[in-house]
Amino acid sequence: MAGSAALLRQCPLLLPQNRERTAYEGFVTAQGRDFHIRILLPMDFQLKNARLECSWHLKKILHQYRHILKQRLHSCPDLSSFMVELKTVLEIALKNTQDLHMPRPPEYYSCLVRDLEILGWNKVAYMDTGLTTAKLKAEDSCGRQHLITLKFNAKYPTEPPDCLVDFPVPFAVSWMPQSSLLDIYNQFLAALESLKEFWDAMDEIDGKTWVLEPENPTRSATTRRIAIGNNVSVSVEVDPRHPAMLPECYFLGADHAVNPLTTKLNNNMHLWDPEISLLQNLKDLLEIDFPSRAVLEKSDFAKDCGICYAYRLNGAAPDQVCDDPRCGQPFHQACLYEWLQGLPSSRQSFNVIFGECPYCNKPLTLKSSMKKL
Repeated sequence: MAGSAALLRQCPLLLPQNRERTAYEGFVTAQGRDFHIRILLPMDFQLKNARLECSWHLKKILHQYRHILKQRLHSCPDLSSFMVELKTVLEIALKNTQDLHMPRPPEYYSCLVRDLEILGWNKVAYMDTGLTTAKLKAEDSCGRQHLITLKFNAKYPTEPPDCLVDFPVPFAVSWMPQSSLLDIYNQFLAALESLKEFWDAMDEIDGKTWVLEPENPTRSATTRRIAIGNNVSVSVEVDPRHPAMLPECYFLGADHAVNPLTTKLNNNMHLWDPEISLLQNLKDLLEIDFPSRAVLEKSDFAKDCGICYAYRLNGAAPDQVCDDPRCGQPFHQACLYEWLQGLPSSRQSFNVIFGECPYCNKPLTLKSSMKKL
């Protein structure tokens, strides 16, 4: 209920449309204007699979920011947090939309061109014809390529441009009237180096294990769902500010496979060594070797859902497994929930539904959230 209260404070005009609180409709307010919006959440309340519907006018305003909003859906812990991010992005979008129609004084262009020449045109990846949006490219000390998008308003250089980056943490620019693009670029480079350890850890996971989700992780993504075995995986959420610390871990799979892993992690937590890599720590604590990309194919353990016969459903992989070792059939949570709801023998208590496996008829208990340590 605390989350509902926070959402009500942030967006008093956005109200739930059903008892399950999976559908919200109403208005989001920015710069004194109300915009109609509808948000549909999946039954597991995972924001990454949420659907946003809005008027054509709002869609047009947010068009250039859709990739930012998608990143925020993946990184925000709850709907209230996402609405804060949405309102911030909307404020920026409205401000830039207004600025597009403001005439730029000659000093604007002379200062911008001068700053770009000082910075170096070789660092410019893109510049629009109106000289209002630029993308600068940079390489960190490990050779990773990064972009920063700058959106200039008519008061530049008195006011700084809005800066959009693919970071897992906020990026705030320190700016004074005498600052230039070179100052922003140097702050961007410093921020890249501060995230080096985090990206090193995530790159090792991406390169040496089979990551089930996300399929194409962005640099801002802090979670990885890693395959452990047949229909067994672990989702790790890494703190980008402290990547050497023990991450949050969620195991997915049948109880007979998950419970021993949970026990090992709990018993071995004291062995976590911040001096060695995150991946090696996970191997040591769980006493396992993750399936190798060099030896196994993804299809060896990424099985299709037993109800819809597909692996991906709205971007999600099967995350529910029959607990009978002789069956072990995986399902998408949404598919299994819909199946169980349609059975006359199933019963539901709050966010838990009790029924039978569609394949082996073994009793099943489906919760609306993943197993958490």
